[in-house]
Amino acid sequence: MKNSVSEHSFYIESDEEDDHQEKQLDKSENGDGNESDTSNYSNDEDDNRLESKPSSFNPAWPQSYRQSMDIYSSVPSPNLTFLGTPSLTRLGSSFLSSSLTRRHTPEVLPSLHKPLIPQAEEDRASQRHSSHTLLPPLPSRRSAIKKFPDEKSVAHEFTVSRQSSYGQGVLNGINVLCGVGILSTPYAVKEGGWAGLSILFIFGVLSYYTGILLRYCLDSQPGLETYPDIGQAAFGTVGRIIISIILYVELYSCCVEYIILEGDNLSALFPNAHLNLGGYQIDARHLFALLTTLAVLPTVWLRDLTVLSYISAGGVIASVMVVICLYWLGLVDHVGTQSKETVLNLSSLPVAIGLYGYCYSGHAVFPNIYTSLEKRSQFPAVLFTSFVIVTVLYAGAAVMGYMMFGDSAESQFTLNLPTDLVASKIAFWTTIVNPFTKYALTMAPVAMSLEELIPSNHAKSYMYSILIRTALVMSTLLVALKIPFFGFVMALIGSLFTMLVTLILPCACFLRILKGKTSPIQVSACILIIIVGSISAVFGTYSALSKIIHSL
Repeated sequence: MKNSVSEHSFYIESDEEDDHQEKQLDKSENGDGNESDTSNYSNDEDDNRLESKPSSFNPAWPQSYRQSMDIYSSVPSPNLTFLGTPSLTRLGSSFLSSSLTRRHTPEVLPSLHKPLIPQAEEDRASQRHSSHTLLPPLPSRRSAIKKFPDEKSVAHEFTVSRQSSYGQGVLNGINVLCGVGILSTPYAVKEGGWAGLSILFIFGVLSYYTGILLRYCLDSQPGLETYPDIGQAAFGTVGRIIISIILYVELYSCCVEYIILEGDNLSALFPNAHLNLGGYQIDARHLFALLTTLAVLPTVWLRDLTVLSYISAGGVIASVMVVICLYWLGLVDHVGTQSKETVLNLSSLPVAIGLYGYCYSGHAVFPNIYTSLEKRSQFPAVLFTSFVIVTVLYAGAAVMGYMMFGDSAESQFTLNLPTDLVASKIAFWTTIVNPFTKYALTMAPVAMSLEELIPSNHAKSYMYSILIRTALVMSTLLVALKIPFFGFVMALIGSLFTMLVTLILPCACFLRILKGKTSPIQVSACILIIIVGSISAVFGTYSALSKIIHSL
């Protein structure tokens, strides 16, 4: 999609650092800069990166990844526009995370068919502030918005938030990690038994470590800001494209899960709902899946998703609320069955592996969170706190849900709840409402990446963008109706995509980018994690596919 983006984009400028930045730019251009020594892993990465030479890193497809993931993972201030609007100047600032734009970045999404780095001589000054330049990003503590003279191009102004604090980073981390996977944790215990719950904690430790590895990869050379950037630095353009496809397919699969979830929970609340069309009767589950798709379709057409992004920040609150309702029903209302419990279930343990793996599928956004922090040395603490909190939530839901329902636990514990109790209604509607805001945000990166492929001679026609987004939404409905197994689909996503994104690829990229600068312990740890991730991916994927085929 080619947007008629105003030539007069505005950027963030730090008065305190302009002189220092110019000196570093001159030093880099003269070839006097020193390569940063990533083997020291200094907490003062900013200084190290300033002294580095610009790399030959040249972004390929997808160019929209950074902006789309910022929208997906941050909470900007409200702004509402549709696809027909000629610019994307209102990507918004962040409520929880300063829109994850810590760098000197234009607050517009550039035309996706134009080079990310303009070639005109008069634009070189603004290039130095671009998020896509070859120069390392600079921290800005006292930022102000600077605009070019033509005020007609931007009829509005907004305040760009400062860089993320420790607390804001933690909230963003929790919001990314804690999602619908929490509904399936009791089911995961059912599939793997009580002993299998230890896998949740093992994956938590391994995922935290690989998140730290992504930080080292980002600091290895200037210009790296996203997961695809890391893939390109490690394995070239092919690596960038493959990693991007994996990330986008994972996001697409999550949208399929949202449709399945809505159909299951709404049909549980209204089991007698049906519709007759020309002698063909649509049952409750299919009807609500169709209605959900029609409801989210207009939100996917929105170009500026900041309104939904603002609301979706409640995902953290929603997850906590659902767990509280579960405990209330178990401890106060004494809801539960006297079903038997299993210590270890080896036959379906691979399914549990996939379900537990899905719980930590946030690595695609970790680079955004890292580069948004005001003090990037706090990233390990931010990540640790986020992992501890979400692991406690996941484990708490798993233990209480399995104690209540035992081996009769459904793929979503809400389906085991009685529909007549107040706490159950709160849990149901919290679960139902949340995906309506998440769907468009999750699908947006996928749609924007495909819109980059529109031929330039058709790029001005917004009809192509609408058709692409409509086709994506309708395809998720078809997949959800064809494979309506929430737990097995989640296990497949967790086994195949999450193991790659969370465990295997971070270690592989780390070893490739920092080859010769790693310690034997780091190499051994990475190899061990790759082996664990590969075995989990193979057995988990095979088991999930077998379950799906058998259920069909």
